[in-house]
Amino acid sequence: MFEQVKLSYANDGLEPYVDTATVETHYGKHHATYTKNFNDAVEKAGLAGKTVEEILGNLDGVADEGLRKALKNNGGGYYNHNLYFSTLSPEPGAPSAKFLQAVEEAFGSLEALTEKLSGLAKGQFGSGWAFLSVTPEGRLVASASANQDNPISEGTGNVPILALDVWEHAYYLKYRNRRPDYIDAFFKVLDWAAVSALYEKAVA
Repeated sequence: MFEQVKLSYANDGLEPYVDTATVETHYGKHHATYTKNFNDAVEKAGLAGKTVEEILGNLDGVADEGLRKALKNNGGGYYNHNLYFSTLSPEPGAPSAKFLQAVEEAFGSLEALTEKLSGLAKGQFGSGWAFLSVTPEGRLVASASANQDNPISEGTGNVPILALDVWEHAYYLKYRNRRPDYIDAFFKVLDWAAVSALYEKAVA
């Protein structure tokens, strides 16, 4: 049984950057629904005991097209939101030296990485995500995915360590159509320490 990541902060803990109503709706309703629907699809597909990464990375093995779509969309929604909420914090930590070195090698600086991810998120047409991922060789790469896709379901072999949600439900209650304002606010509560820990786990 897959479970939502437990928030390390109260629903109002990310104010004023992410408002209480958005956390209540985004986490309490949207993410909860993806999680429930993913569990239902996993049971129907007979995939209990598999990790979400194993399921999303082997969708071609699911013969039923409707079930494969349900696993992709809801499994992606479950995975992406777990990553998103787990790397936000009212008191964001600093990046580790090891992670910062990898950032500088790939992007030049943390500021350049932030600009790259912001550009991908702002330029995403419709619903989707911007990701920072670790390649099988241990390099950092930035990318964008539509809907609830991610580098795992896309078959890249990369491991996401940062997910920036640009579905309207992530920001519309507070920011309306001002997606760039929300993206700028996201980086005010992004916990680089948490991202660093995921990076170091991925390259261990």
